[in-house]
Amino acid sequence: MKFTKMHGIGNDYVYVNCFNEEVACPEETAKYVSDRHFGVGSDGLILIKPSEKADVEMAMYNADGSRGEMCGNGIRCVAKYVYDYGLTDKTRIQVETLAGIKELDLTVENGKVSLVKVNMGSPELSPEKIPVLPQSHNESPEKSGPAEETAVHVPLEVNGNIYQMTCVSMGNPHCVIFMEKDVRDLDLETIGPSFENHPRFPQRINTEFVNIIDRHTLRMRVWERGSGETLACGTGACATAVAAILNEKTDHDVTVQLLGGDLHINWEGGREPVYMTGPAATVFDGEVILPSDL
Repeated sequence: MKFTKMHGIGNDYVYVNCFNEEVACPEETAKYVSDRHFGVGSDGLILIKPSEKADVEMAMYNADGSRGEMCGNGIRCVAKYVYDYGLTDKTRIQVETLAGIKELDLTVENGKVSLVKVNMGSPELSPEKIPVLPQSHNESPEKSGPAEETAVHVPLEVNGNIYQMTCVSMGNPHCVIFMEKDVRDLDLETIGPSFENHPRFPQRINTEFVNIIDRHTLRMRVWERGSGETLACGTGACATAVAAILNEKTDHDVTVQLLGGDLHINWEGGREPVYMTGPAATVFDGEVILPSDL
């Protein structure tokens, strides 16, 4: 199987051009190629496929083989791939995802895409659509805002500790936790799975642990469902910015600092779309010999 290794600020995926290649079992293929010792090594697999609704379709699979609705860093790399490899000559394209059709604006330098701005759509704040279940009886009843309408600054008990969470869907579910403790010191390998698999999240959850630096800057680490900690998460950065704006911690233009680099996020509130701008990079082209049962 021919592939291209790409990353968006360190959030790396194996990309397959399904205009030319066929992937019979993407779930198992994702698990195989994602292995950093026995496979290619990545946070997952992304298939670039023909679409009847948009310029291309992005089918994204996590490292554990589960299907993801959307990936902000991944979709920027899709845009770079289709332009750099000659599948389009347009600098504004549409990409079909499980979270809907996304519009992307491409910045081209020396014939290659260097930066991509993505219209990520409006954030979903309704708990049943994220989804997040109502708090259980053994959690603190203290909260600000109607929990039945939003999950903004509401309590979540994890391993005996009470956190204040804000939940946002950017096509996939996110739980944002603002912390006084420096997130760089967190043991995410220990606490991340407890958030991901918490019973209040029926489809599991991506969790962002966030420090407020100033009114325009956030520092974030992310534990992604199905992949563990990654160097960056585009939808997570968008959800984090939305959560910060809703909690009146930042203004509407925010730089989110992730382990792999920075993303710029803009959201004017309400039903306005969230815009994410960031780089995309190609690492190498290759060919992998898949096991005979794939």
